[in-house]
Amino acid sequence: MENPVTEVPRVIHLLTQSPPSTQRATVEKYFTPSASFTHPFCRTGSFEGSRWLIWCIYRWYKIMSPRIDINVDGIAYDEKNLTLYVNIHQVFRIWIVPFFSAPVSLVSVLKLVRHPSLPPQPSYSTPINPNDPQNSSLLESTSSEKPLYYIQSQNDLYQVNEFFKFFSQFGILSGLLLLWQFVATVLCILGATIFWPISWVEQNVVGDQASNRRRRRDQAALARFHNPNPSTES
Repeated sequence: MENPVTEVPRVIHLLTQSPPSTQRATVEKYFTPSASFTHPFCRTGSFEGSRWLIWCIYRWYKIMSPRIDINVDGIAYDEKNLTLYVNIHQVFRIWIVPFFSAPVSLVSVLKLVRHPSLPPQPSYSTPINPNDPQNSSLLESTSSEKPLYYIQSQNDLYQVNEFFKFFSQFGILSGLLLLWQFVATVLCILGATIFWPISWVEQNVVGDQASNRRRRRDQAALARFHNPNPSTES
């Protein structure tokens, strides 16, 4: 990728909504050979050739749910640390389970690495169709003057209530979890009310002592600044 922010939505759609040959070509073009994949259900680790495991995961994902509705809602790019945070929502359906669908949201954290040029192009086991518009980006020339970015790791993060949607129909488990979260909030309110003396001690006793120590350190530092070598004075 030359511009990760603008290109990564298309990469995600190719990984999740394309035929097998295009899906594999996408993994081999945009992931490093030692890329890792982490998900609540599975992980690959990182080693030479681990990219092949990522392709297997995406292939099984597509076999389970041949028709996936997926959309990228937003992207944040930490350029200093070469990290993309991609906010995604999808509707996951399992074809063998009638009427099952899981509308879930997640944040996919993509760690990137930068290389001056493309590595040698892989030889795809299944030929890709050059007339398919979906494959056009996979068949571009390998020459590029700009540095290129590759995915070194993918970590899909789900809130617990989103994760539960994969296990229950009609959001039953998610509803129970939502109820428990409100109960836990009420317990937090009760705890903060009952144990307020602990906060008072922290603020008025421990806090005052810490403030006094900081004040003495600041005064000592200021004195040293104004009088760096008092022993030389007459």
